Amino acid sequence: MANCTQCGRKLPPFSFKKICQWCVQHEAAQRGDIDDVKQHVMPAPWVRSESSITLTQVLFGANVAVFLAMAAASGTVMEFPGQIRAHFGANFGPYTLSGDWWRLVTYMFLHGGLMHIAFNMWCLWDLGALCESLYGRWTFAAVYLTTGVAAGVTSVAWNPRVLSVGASGAIFGLVGALIASFYLGEFSLPSIAIRGTLRSLVFFVGFNVLFGSMFPGTDNAAHFGGLICGLILGALIARIAPEHDNPLRRAGVLGVVALAVLAGAVGVQQWRGAPFRIGRALESLSESPDRAIAQLRTAVRQQPNSVPAHFALGQAYFNANNYAEAETEFKRVVELQPQHNAARFNLGMVYLAERRTGDAKMTFTQMLAQNANDADAHYGMGLALADEEKYQAAVEEFKTALRLGPQASGVYYELGQCYARLGMYDDAIAAYRNEKEKNGDHPDLEAALAEAYQAKGMTQQAQQARDQASHLKNRPQD
Repeated sequence: MANCTQCGRKLPPFSFKKICQWCVQHEAAQRGDIDDVKQHVMPAPWVRSESSITLTQVLFGANVAVFLAMAAASGTVMEFPGQIRAHFGANFGPYTLSGDWWRLVTYMFLHGGLMHIAFNMWCLWDLGALCESLYGRWTFAAVYLTTGVAAGVTSVAWNPRVLSVGASGAIFGLVGALIASFYLGEFSLPSIAIRGTLRSLVFFVGFNVLFGSMFPGTDNAAHFGGLICGLILGALIARIAPEHDNPLRRAGVLGVVALAVLAGAVGVQQWRGAPFRIGRALESLSESPDRAIAQLRTAVRQQPNSVPAHFALGQAYFNANNYAEAETEFKRVVELQPQHNAARFNLGMVYLAERRTGDAKMTFTQMLAQNANDADAHYGMGLALADEEKYQAAVEEFKTALRLGPQASGVYYELGQCYARLGMYDDAIAAYRNEKEKNGDHPDLEAALAEAYQAKGMTQQAQQARDQASHLKNRPQD
């Protein structure tokens, strides 16, 4: 079937004409041959009438409403801090890829500040109205949301640690759909008008990509993702489902592309998501240990040879006092990565918690054989010797650990405990004070200080330390 050489509209079957009847009438009107006849405007096949309130206006209003809420929460309109963006639903790899999939939608309605929303809403007002008039309300909504989600998936795939907000990914999706539709679709407009619109859309893409490359905060990955998805959607609609009177075909096209975007999101999660899921699970360990362990078990099942997954699960089991399971996980880490000293150290701590002092000493000895200057290994050996009541030998190990790692947390406390067992209370008090100065106060430290003061007959200082321990123990946690 041939196309009109003027407007590109398809000609009737077996037609020998080169231009359609509408263009014939249009050219006659331009020449003044038919003054009394008003030319009928032939709509594009997919255009239909809608109510007075457009979806473009609804989207515009939703973006502005969210912007005002963010302004009220932050106390400014020029640039919102990252904490506010994340709270309102920004697209951020550590959150999105660890389960907050709803952020792939919410981020489209957030903006970084006044200039950001002003530019995006200016583009949305014009391009949204054009796209909505072309496709109709519900197809326009599907194109906007699908391309916006595709842009978000591309963003977390390319820049997983970038906090992404803005409607620009979806707007680029609209641009891509319009370019494909104007290039491939049928229109009752002169070809010069279509070419002019195409040039404007291509210029919009080029200008924004160039502008974005000049400013480091611009998420060009989202722009490209939205644009490519829009080009695909626009091409499929124009070629396969241009008419509104065939909603099943139109829905099929939209559904296939949406499923492709969903499959892409699952693929990105498998590729990028494991470290973020592990980190998120560990963050929630204190609040919901069972849930965190379940999440880490899932991560281990999905990636059975993942060292970070096994190590994190071992830590979760250790914190839950499930030492047998923790031992299994740390041994698996050492099996997969023999040089993983943190796993060996934690394995030694598991043995100490299970009162298996000999196994603990063997583990720390192996660490020292690999690196005689390993502060953690000396600290662990000191704990094992103290467990055997070999306090003087433990003191020497703790001193070595402090020489190698002066800021290590807990070492001064354990050193003070050994001094106290040896009756060296002045040294114990000095060690406790060093722990307090370098790593902060806590109830056990103040209780140990109280015992050392009491042993020296310093009753007033002992009571002050006991009062401080009680205060710290009863203080509300942040």
